[in-house]
Amino acid sequence: MPDVKESVPPKYPGDSEGRSCKPETSGPPQEDKSGSEDPPPCLTETVNEVSKLSNKIGMNCDYYMEEKVLPPSSLEGKVKETVHNAFWDHLKEQLSATPPDFSCALELLKEIKEILLSLLLPRQNRLRIEIEEALDMDLLKQEAEHGALKVLYLSKYVLNMMALLCAPVRDEAVQKLENITDPVWLLRGIFQVLGRMKMDMVNYTIQSLQPHLQEHSIQYERAKFQELLNKQPSLLNHTTKWLTQAAGDLTMSPPTCPDTSDSSSVAGPSPNEAANNPEPLSPTMVLCQGFLNLLLWDLENEEFPETLLMDRTRLQELKSQLHQLTVMASVLLVASSFSGSVLFGSPQFVDKLKRITKSLLEDFHSRPEEAILTVSEQVSQEIHQSLKNMGLVALSSDNTASLMGQLQNIAKKENCVCSVIDQRIHLFLKCCLVLGVQRSLLDLPGGLTLIEAELAELGQKFVNLTHHNQQVFGPYYTEILKTLISPAQALETKVESV
Repeated sequence: MPDVKESVPPKYPGDSEGRSCKPETSGPPQEDKSGSEDPPPCLTETVNEVSKLSNKIGMNCDYYMEEKVLPPSSLEGKVKETVHNAFWDHLKEQLSATPPDFSCALELLKEIKEILLSLLLPRQNRLRIEIEEALDMDLLKQEAEHGALKVLYLSKYVLNMMALLCAPVRDEAVQKLENITDPVWLLRGIFQVLGRMKMDMVNYTIQSLQPHLQEHSIQYERAKFQELLNKQPSLLNHTTKWLTQAAGDLTMSPPTCPDTSDSSSVAGPSPNEAANNPEPLSPTMVLCQGFLNLLLWDLENEEFPETLLMDRTRLQELKSQLHQLTVMASVLLVASSFSGSVLFGSPQFVDKLKRITKSLLEDFHSRPEEAILTVSEQVSQEIHQSLKNMGLVALSSDNTASLMGQLQNIAKKENCVCSVIDQRIHLFLKCCLVLGVQRSLLDLPGGLTLIEAELAELGQKFVNLTHHNQQVFGPYYTEILKTLISPAQALETKVESV
């Protein structure tokens, strides 16, 4: 009965001759933090038929399963803790009885044996035989009947085996268990760590099979969608309308990028140059524009593209993350204009200011004025105090008032600083789709350098989502775009993966 408490992000160590190495975590598997959406009634079957798990694994090469950690203060968490404590108290009573009752201990040892065997790789036959012999349940039952079952000795054997099988990240946890002499507490600790090791194996397996899972995901999703399209020929109507709008946007108002003075120092065309070059319409560019448009859409729109219904929640998360970065970058840009390079030349100061801003912006969506007021107070106070600590002239009362006023203006819808930052982040995302994340980071527009790491994360998530979507639905997009792009305009004949 595992007593799981924590979750650790996965790391995939290689396995060696003497140990089977897996990533991390434990408890009952829970899918990555992306919920399911409620599509329009006529398309419910689309979302229900297609495997969400297959989509997530196929789209994200860093996908991992994680345990469900219940807050200790929650009702479910309290109930779980109470039940677990009752079980381990019962085991203690059984082992302390005269004569000892080993019924629960035998069940635990049986489960431990099954877990250990499940952690073995196919080639580890010697260890498999050793575990079968050391934890021979028929023999252990006979020992229990004669009151000679050595629970502590067997637990120590299990610890030694765990030390061989665990990933390096679990070494410390296993070593801590070696100091426990109480058999009940030792078994409880063993189940905690074994639970995490089970999750390590799940993530190790996912990582090992990732290329096969990705290919399977693409073929599976496309086949399922085709089945639904055969039943409902109008299933691509909203997708067609979405791509038509994107093509129209490119024709009527091609996107422009602000010039930068140092782009010539970068080998090859810069993101700005690539995005500005006037080119004939191509399926890839139309799709890029379509994906960017989704970040501006009301994602509850009933005319949401059918091919992106599975990604609606992830797009909502990206949209929220983009908005948060827009506000954060605006705050940092305004703040830097009052303190210059003296403070903002320090990575430690910038990181601290970003942490403060991020934590205070959690309620920005629901209470923008209140949230930005708190941000303005904290940021101005941090700048004032940091200047004093460095022996520099602190902000005057007028400068402080001006700083706070400009920061509070960020909450206004038409704030010019926010508008410029928002446009530049969208431009960055466009460049990510065209050139990739790393090349796009080489030529960041002004105002975005302070959030480079956050932009890289956002850009990679966006690229992963769009890339997988194009791999699955590329053939459908190609057929739709043939009707939207004339042969004279077309640069490509079919959709390519960005």
